[in-house]
Amino acid sequence: MGLLSLIVVTGLQIAFILRVLLRPHRQPASRVAWVVVIVTFPLFGIVIYYLLGETSLGRKYTQQARHILNKYSLVPISKISALDRKITIDETYRALFETANSITPVGVTTGNRGQLYSASNSTIEAMVKDIDAAQIHVHILFYIWLTDNNGTKIADAVVRAARRGVACRVMVDGLGSRKLIQSPLWKRMNDGGVKLEIFNPIGMLMRRG
Repeated sequence: MGLLSLIVVTGLQIAFILRVLLRPHRQPASRVAWVVVIVTFPLFGIVIYYLLGETSLGRKYTQQARHILNKYSLVPISKISALDRKITIDETYRALFETANSITPVGVTTGNRGQLYSASNSTIEAMVKDIDAAQIHVHILFYIWLTDNNGTKIADAVVRAARRGVACRVMVDGLGSRKLIQSPLWKRMNDGGVKLEIFNPIGMLMRRG
Protein backbone atom coordinates (compact mmCIF):
# COMPACT_ATOMS: atom_id res chain seq x y z
CA MET A 1 0.00 0.00 0.00
CA GLY A 2 1.48 3.33 -1.08
CA LEU A 3 1.80 6.35 1.18
CA LEU A 4 -1.14 8.15 -0.45
CA SER A 5 -3.38 5.10 -0.10
CA LEU A 6 -2.34 4.72 3.53
CA ILE A 7 -3.21 8.36 4.23
CA VAL A 8 -6.61 8.01 2.55
CA VAL A 9 -7.50 4.79 4.41
CA THR A 10 -6.32 6.23 7.73
CA GLY A 11 -8.38 9.37 7.13
CA LEU A 12 -11.46 7.28 6.37
CA GLN A 13 -10.86 5.20 9.47
CA ILE A 14 -10.68 8.30 11.65
CA ALA A 15 -13.80 9.78 10.04
CA PHE A 16 -15.84 6.61 10.49
CA ILE A 17 -14.61 6.06 14.05
CA LEU A 18 -15.68 9.60 14.92
CA ARG A 19 -19.03 8.89 13.29
CA VAL A 20 -19.44 5.78 15.44
CA LEU A 21 -18.49 7.59 18.63
CA LEU A 22 -20.52 10.75 18.04
CA ARG A 23 -23.71 9.28 16.59
CA PRO A 24 -26.46 9.68 19.21
CA HIS A 25 -28.61 6.93 20.69
CA ARG A 26 -26.11 4.09 20.26
CA GLN A 27 -25.27 1.60 22.98
CA PRO A 28 -21.67 1.70 24.34
CA ALA A 29 -21.12 -1.97 23.47
CA SER A 30 -22.15 -1.27 19.89
CA ARG A 31 -19.74 1.66 19.63
CA VAL A 32 -16.83 -0.43 20.92
CA ALA A 33 -17.64 -3.32 18.58
CA TRP A 34 -17.74 -1.10 15.48
CA VAL A 35 -14.52 0.69 16.43
CA VAL A 36 -12.77 -2.68 16.80
CA VAL A 37 -14.06 -3.83 13.39
CA ILE A 38 -12.96 -0.61 11.65
CA VAL A 39 -9.51 -0.63 13.28
CA THR A 40 -8.88 -4.36 12.76
CA PHE A 41 -10.16 -4.54 9.18
CA PRO A 42 -9.62 -1.04 7.71
CA LEU A 43 -11.21 -1.28 4.26
CA PHE A 44 -13.58 -4.15 5.00
CA GLY A 45 -14.70 -2.58 8.27
CA ILE A 46 -15.43 0.78 6.63
CA VAL A 47 -17.47 -0.84 3.86
CA ILE A 48 -19.44 -3.01 6.29
CA TYR A 49 -20.21 -0.05 8.55
CA TYR A 50 -21.30 2.04 5.57
CA LEU A 51 -23.70 -0.71 4.47
CA LEU A 52 -24.94 -2.04 7.81
CA GLY A 53 -23.78 0.22 10.62
CA GLU A 54 -26.66 2.67 10.61
CA THR A 55 -30.37 2.47 9.98
CA SER A 56 -31.41 5.33 7.76
CA LEU A 57 -34.46 6.23 5.72
CA GLY A 58 -32.32 8.34 3.43
CA ARG A 59 -31.95 12.10 3.23
CA LYS A 60 -34.89 12.49 0.83
CA TYR A 61 -37.39 10.73 3.08
CA THR A 62 -36.06 12.44 6.21
CA GLN A 63 -36.55 15.85 4.60
CA GLN A 64 -40.04 14.86 3.46
CA ALA A 65 -40.90 13.71 6.98
CA ARG A 66 -39.74 17.01 8.46
CA HIS A 67 -41.75 18.96 5.89
CA ILE A 68 -44.92 16.97 6.60
CA LEU A 69 -44.49 17.25 10.36
CA ASN A 70 -43.94 20.99 10.20
CA LYS A 71 -46.93 21.44 7.87
CA TYR A 72 -49.49 19.32 9.65
CA SER A 73 -48.33 18.99 13.25
CA LEU A 74 -49.92 21.18 15.91
CA VAL A 75 -46.46 21.46 17.47
CA PRO A 76 -43.49 22.55 15.26
CA ILE A 77 -40.83 19.88 14.97
CA SER A 78 -38.26 22.30 16.41
CA LYS A 79 -40.18 22.21 19.71
CA ILE A 80 -40.79 18.47 19.84
CA SER A 81 -37.41 17.72 21.44
CA ALA A 82 -38.21 20.15 24.25
CA LEU A 83 -41.47 18.31 24.90
CA ASP A 84 -39.66 14.97 24.83
CA ARG A 85 -37.57 15.94 27.83
CA LYS A 86 -40.73 16.20 29.91
CA ILE A 87 -41.74 12.63 29.10
CA THR A 88 -40.38 9.93 31.39
CA ILE A 89 -39.59 6.63 29.69
CA ASP A 90 -39.17 3.46 31.70
CA GLU A 91 -35.56 2.25 31.65
CA THR A 92 -36.75 -1.11 30.35
CA TYR A 93 -37.78 0.48 27.05
CA ARG A 94 -35.40 3.45 26.84
CA ALA A 95 -32.97 1.76 24.42
CA LEU A 96 -35.85 0.98 22.05
CA PHE A 97 -37.02 4.61 22.01
CA GLU A 98 -33.45 5.87 21.54
CA THR A 99 -33.01 3.61 18.52
CA ALA A 100 -36.22 4.97 17.00
CA ASN A 101 -35.11 8.56 17.66
CA SER A 102 -31.85 7.90 15.80
CA ILE A 103 -33.79 6.90 12.67
CA THR A 104 -36.54 9.52 12.39
CA PRO A 105 -37.03 13.10 13.55
CA VAL A 106 -40.29 12.17 15.28
CA GLY A 107 -39.92 12.17 19.04
CA VAL A 108 -41.90 10.52 21.78
CA THR A 109 -45.52 11.63 21.99
CA THR A 110 -48.13 11.30 24.69
CA GLY A 111 -51.76 10.22 24.52
CA ASN A 112 -50.97 6.72 23.27
CA ARG A 113 -51.62 3.34 24.85
CA GLY A 114 -49.99 0.07 23.92
CA GLN A 115 -49.78 -3.52 25.09
CA LEU A 116 -47.22 -6.24 24.42
CA TYR A 117 -48.27 -9.81 23.66
CA SER A 118 -46.06 -12.87 23.85
CA ALA A 119 -47.86 -14.77 21.07
CA SER A 120 -48.70 -13.64 17.55
CA ASN A 121 -52.20 -15.14 17.61
CA SER A 122 -53.06 -13.16 20.75
CA THR A 123 -51.80 -10.01 19.06
CA ILE A 124 -53.96 -10.58 15.98
CA GLU A 125 -57.04 -11.34 18.08
CA ALA A 126 -56.55 -8.12 20.06
CA MET A 127 -56.10 -6.10 16.87
CA VAL A 128 -59.25 -7.57 15.32
CA LYS A 129 -61.17 -6.77 18.50
CA ASP A 130 -59.96 -3.15 18.44
CA ILE A 131 -60.74 -2.75 14.73
CA ASP A 132 -64.24 -4.16 15.24
CA ALA A 133 -64.77 -1.65 18.07
CA ALA A 134 -63.45 1.36 16.11
CA GLN A 135 -65.93 4.17 15.53
CA ILE A 136 -63.93 6.98 13.92
CA HIS A 137 -60.85 5.67 12.12
CA VAL A 138 -58.47 2.74 11.76
CA HIS A 139 -54.86 3.41 10.75
CA ILE A 140 -52.61 0.40 10.13
CA LEU A 141 -48.94 0.40 9.13
CA PHE A 142 -47.14 -2.87 8.38
CA TYR A 143 -43.72 -3.73 7.00
CA ILE A 144 -44.64 -7.39 6.49
CA TRP A 145 -48.31 -8.27 6.02
CA LEU A 146 -48.76 -11.88 5.00
CA THR A 147 -51.76 -13.36 3.23
CA ASP A 148 -52.02 -16.20 5.74
CA ASN A 149 -54.86 -16.85 8.19
CA ASN A 150 -53.88 -14.03 10.55
CA GLY A 151 -53.28 -11.57 7.73
CA THR A 152 -56.70 -12.37 6.30
CA LYS A 153 -58.33 -11.82 9.70
CA ILE A 154 -56.90 -8.30 9.88
CA ALA A 155 -57.93 -7.50 6.30
CA ASP A 156 -61.47 -8.75 6.84
CA ALA A 157 -61.78 -6.71 10.04
CA VAL A 158 -60.63 -3.56 8.25
CA VAL A 159 -63.14 -4.14 5.44
CA ARG A 160 -65.92 -4.60 8.00
CA ALA A 161 -64.95 -1.33 9.64
CA ALA A 162 -64.86 0.54 6.33
CA ARG A 163 -68.30 -0.76 5.37
CA ARG A 164 -69.84 0.56 8.57
CA GLY A 165 -68.48 4.03 7.85
CA VAL A 166 -65.17 4.03 9.71
CA ALA A 167 -62.32 5.80 7.89
CA CYS A 168 -59.75 3.05 7.27
CA ARG A 169 -56.24 3.74 6.02
CA VAL A 170 -53.61 1.07 5.43
CA MET A 171 -49.95 1.51 4.47
CA VAL A 172 -47.59 -1.39 3.77
CA ASP A 173 -44.00 -1.67 2.59
CA GLY A 174 -43.58 -2.38 -1.11
CA LEU A 175 -40.95 -5.04 -0.48
CA GLY A 176 -41.98 -6.60 2.81
CA SER A 177 -45.65 -6.89 1.81
CA ARG A 178 -45.22 -7.47 -1.92
CA LYS A 179 -47.18 -10.74 -1.85
CA LEU A 180 -50.15 -9.01 -0.21
CA ILE A 181 -50.07 -6.18 -2.76
CA GLN A 182 -50.27 -8.71 -5.59
CA SER A 183 -53.00 -10.79 -3.95
CA PRO A 184 -56.82 -10.79 -4.14
CA LEU A 185 -56.80 -9.74 -0.47
CA TRP A 186 -55.37 -6.34 -1.41
CA LYS A 187 -58.07 -5.89 -4.05
CA ARG A 188 -60.72 -6.96 -1.55
CA MET A 189 -59.66 -4.22 0.85
CA ASN A 190 -59.60 -1.67 -1.95
CA ASP A 191 -63.06 -2.69 -3.16
CA GLY A 192 -64.27 -2.57 0.44
CA GLY A 193 -63.48 1.12 0.76
CA VAL A 194 -60.13 0.92 2.53
CA LYS A 195 -57.63 3.64 1.59
CA LEU A 196 -54.45 1.80 0.56
CA GLU A 197 -50.93 3.16 0.16
CA ILE A 198 -47.57 1.54 -0.62
CA PHE A 199 -44.38 2.83 0.98
CA ASN A 200 -41.27 2.37 -1.14
CA PRO A 201 -42.80 0.59 -4.15
CA ILE A 202 -40.40 -1.96 -5.63
CA GLY A 203 -40.09 0.06 -8.85
CA MET A 204 -38.93 3.05 -6.83
CA LEU A 205 -36.38 0.92 -4.98
CA MET A 206 -34.94 -0.27 -8.30
CA ARG A 207 -34.69 3.31 -9.59
CA ARG A 208 -32.93 4.39 -6.38
CA GLY A 209 -30.48 1.51 -6.75
